[in-house]
Amino acid sequence: MRKDIKTSVEKRLGRIEGQVRGLSKMVDEDRYCIDIVTQISAVRAALRRVEEEILKDHVAHCVEHAISSGSKTDQREKIAELMAVISRAER
Repeated sequence: MRKDIKTSVEKRLGRIEGQVRGLSKMVDEDRYCIDIVTQISAVRAALRRVEEEILKDHVAHCVEHAISSGSKTDQREKIAELMAVISRAER
């Protein structure tokens, strides 16, 4: 992972960690259910953005490298990995 992407992802994950701690506090304080669900949706959206950033970096680095290497085996492997992770993300 490129250093700038890693730094960005770590910052985002730190914020998400804080959001999750906030969710736990909301549950502990018996906050209104809809407010909790709204915050859960915000955490899920933030995780999706992190996932997208990591996948973009993967395509720009790992997949691009496999393509430029000329190795059909590496190309197929990277594309199969990418398709598998996209398939899982859609569930």
